[in-house]
Formats: sequence, C-alpha cells, structure tokens
Amino acid sequence: MIFTTLYSEIMYDIETCELSASKHFKNTWMKKWDWDYTDLRDAIKNAHKINRVGKKKYEAYVRSKEVSRKIIFVYYEEFETIFVITGAEGT
Repeated sequence: MIFTTLYSEIMYDIETCELSASKHFKNTWMKKWDWDYTDLRDAIKNAHKINRVGKKKYEAYVRSKEVSRKIIFVYYEEFETIFVITGAEGT
C-alpha cells in the first residue's frame, strides 16, 4: 500500500520501508504509550492526517483511545527509511 500526502510528491510504502526511532522517542513516548515498532507502524499507517512540514519532515496525527497523538518523523527516500524524531500528546 503506497501512501501519499496532500501537496506532496514523495511516496512511501509503510509496509516495506525500514522504521527506526530516536532514543528520546523510544525512552519517552513509546514507553509511555506502551508501543512497540508494530504499533508505531500501524499508527503511522492509520493516521487520520499527515502534514508535510519541511523538505523531508512530516507530522502524523493519530487518534487513540480518545487521546490525540502527534508523531514527528523524517522520510529518507534514498534509504527508504522512516526515522521517528519525537511525539506529543493532547486531549
């Protein structure tokens, strides 16, 4: 399944590209949300909105258990890798 974002020419396949996360994201948000890499991949895949905020940087908005979560990541097309930088949580 190939995902495209609005106003974006970059396409990525969340099922086949490599997924990695920063130490900050793993130790803070993944631990707090009790997520593993499968949950993270599913969250990006099922995000209700993905905004492009830079040349390679994106924000994915996920709704989970009545809590809104934002995942900030970078997509490196040349390596076919998504690197998750940080996250945020709201009500």
